[in-house]
Amino acid sequence: MSETPHIDIDYVAKLARINLTDDEKSRFSSQLDSILGYIDKLNELDTDFVAPTAHPHEVFNVWQEDSVSSEMSVEKALSNAPKQRQNMVVVPKVVE
Repeated sequence: MSETPHIDIDYVAKLARINLTDDEKSRFSSQLDSILGYIDKLNELDTDFVAPTAHPHEVFNVWQEDSVSSEMSVEKALSNAPKQRQNMVVVPKVVE
């Protein structure tokens, strides 16, 4: 296993624009070192024949039957619209 580099916690805190106490620096530094240690351990695994995935489980669509349940009146649908005209919501133009 390769040696995990030590984290420069002052540099990381500066990048994150946060002020840390000496106690927080010590605690967070050891926690980040521990996280990198776990990553090194995972890098030891042979993943040559493992297909890359975005999800740990198979993803599939669950379709629900389309059905009309309850209708909303136009007045109720437009009741919270800041502006309305001819039964439509008026919005600011976003495309020139």
